[in-house]
This record gives sequence, structure tokens and C-alpha cells, in this order.
Amino acid sequence: MSERETAQAISDRAAEWVARIDREGGGVAARAELEAWLAGDERRRGAYFRAQAAWRMLDRASVLGAGQVPVQEAADDLGGFEADLPPADRGPALPRRRVLWGAGVAIAASLAAGLFLPGILQPPSQRIETALGEIRRVPLEDGSLAAVNTQTTLDVTLTPEVREIELARGEVWFQVAKDRTRPFVVEAGEVRVKAVGTAFAVHRTGTGVDVQVTEGIVEVWRDGQEGAPRRVSAGMRTFVGKTPGAPRVVAGGDEIDRSLSWRTGQLVFEGDTVAEAAAAFNRYNAVKLEIADPALGQEEMIGRFRTNEPDAFARAAAALLGARVETGPDRIVLSRK
Repeated sequence: MSERETAQAISDRAAEWVARIDREGGGVAARAELEAWLAGDERRRGAYFRAQAAWRMLDRASVLGAGQVPVQEAADDLGGFEADLPPADRGPALPRRRVLWGAGVAIAASLAAGLFLPGILQPPSQRIETALGEIRRVPLEDGSLAAVNTQTTLDVTLTPEVREIELARGEVWFQVAKDRTRPFVVEAGEVRVKAVGTAFAVHRTGTGVDVQVTEGIVEVWRDGQEGAPRRVSAGMRTFVGKTPGAPRVVAGGDEIDRSLSWRTGQLVFEGDTVAEAAAAFNRYNAVKLEIADPALGQEEMIGRFRTNEPDAFARAAAALLGARVETGPDRIVLSRK
């Protein structure tokens, strides 16, 4: 089994890709090669976005305080490579961009890895992770709010042009601060969700990405299909599976409120099966609910419970359905009497 690629190696390679695309342009062949690299590890897209942000910072920054800098001074201060420049360009001054091609990869890689270099402002970023059963409400630096469900990991990168969220796993509800100059974009695998000022949830599962909108409008598309987004408005939802094809946008109604009740630490069931309810509790608890009888698992339930109360649910289900509860150190088993 091959050794896992380090985060530093991913950051370095991401910076090289950003510099290459900037230098050569985004032709079809280069884009295909880039996509193949990005698909090789779920961490690479986040590193690539951070490197892009760093590169944009380089475009805006006057690294040495001027748009024209002496070649040797730039090479000494930034790690650029004068030897790589054509003789005609080795005069007393060079456009900053030419010098930065030699040094930009190292600088972008440093920023992507979370380092600070004097004279360059690092874009605000934070990683948010929740453990099993943990639910957090996290204010973001732009004034937005993220309600983060159990076992969720996301990276937040804020730049003057865009607010980028990489959802590696789990589920988040965002209340987005209005800022029309900086789109708010969530990346969940190959799915993109864009909003300006709205509230919506994104749940990344093993089979695809579920998007539910509670306020305003978002646009949803697959990576590479930016020209044909689906608009999803308040009270609507869409599921983007792994198979090709345009996702359907459907009315969510009260179901959205029920499915997002985890934000207050609750699970609400209205006609859900016992098996579905058990799966919901198992997302939050180390002690797992098991349904011994498949027919029992198809019985429907109505009720409201705390996410950390699988035992209370089991007792209620047993009393309602005439079932039996067996409790062990790591499981609660529901079966027919």
C-alpha cells in the first residue's frame, strides 16, 4: 500500500498547479490533467483553492513596495530564479509578475500551508470539526453563522473576492451574511452551492449531496457545469447524486424543518420508520440502536427526542409496538416479544 501523501506535499503541488494554469492558461488538456490530480485525494481541492487565494493575493500585493523591482533584490528576497529569465529581461528592473513566476510557487505554497510571510496578508481561514454527537454553532469571520452537525469537517477560506467553504464530510446549515461583492460558495466533492445572502443546509453523504434552502435562493451545479446551475429557493431542496444528469428540485415543506431539527439537538419523526429513526440516532451516539426484526424496522413512528436519547426512543417504540428492549454496553436491541 502506497504511503499517504503529506499535507505539505499536497500544498506544494497545488501551488505548482495554480502557477502553471496562470502561466499557460487553462486549456482542455491542462484542465483534464488538473481534474485528474484533484480527484486523487479529497484534500487536494481545498489546497488548490487556498493556493488560488494566495496567488490572487500576490497579484494585488506590492511585494517589495513597488510594481517594478530589481531582479537580484527580488530573487534574494523572494527566492526567485534570475537564471531562468531570458537575457533581455535581466535589466535593472522587471515587472513584478515576471519575478513572481520564479517565486510565486513557494509563496503560494507557504500561504496554502497556513504560514505568514511579511508584507503579504494571509486570507482568513479556519477548520471546523465536530466529533460524534457534537453539534456546534460557529460564527464565521465574515459575519455568517455555521451550525455544524455531528462528525463534520469543513475548511473556511475568506478572501476579498470570494468566501469558499470546503465540506469534506458531514452536514452544515449556513446563515450567510449579505455581501454581494463576495459570493459564498460551498464545495462538497464535485457539487457546488453558491449564495450571496441566504440560509441553506448542505449534507454530504456516501451517495451524493443534499441541499435544503430555508431562506433566499442558492445555485447548485456540478464542477465543470457552471454554465447550467439549478436555482433552489426557500422551502425547496435538491439531491445531487453521483450519477450524471440534472438534479431535480422539489418542494421540501415541513420536511426541511424536521430534517434540520438537529440544530436544536433534537430528532423529529413523523411517519419515519423505526429503521430510519435508528439510523438517525446512530449518527450521534456510540451506543448503537439495532433492529432485530426487519418487519419491526418498517413500522412507522411519530415523536420528538433529544439526539443523545436512543434509550428513550427504544423504550417509547417498544411500548407503542409491543416490542422488547435489550440494552448492552455498546448497543440497544429492539425485537419482537
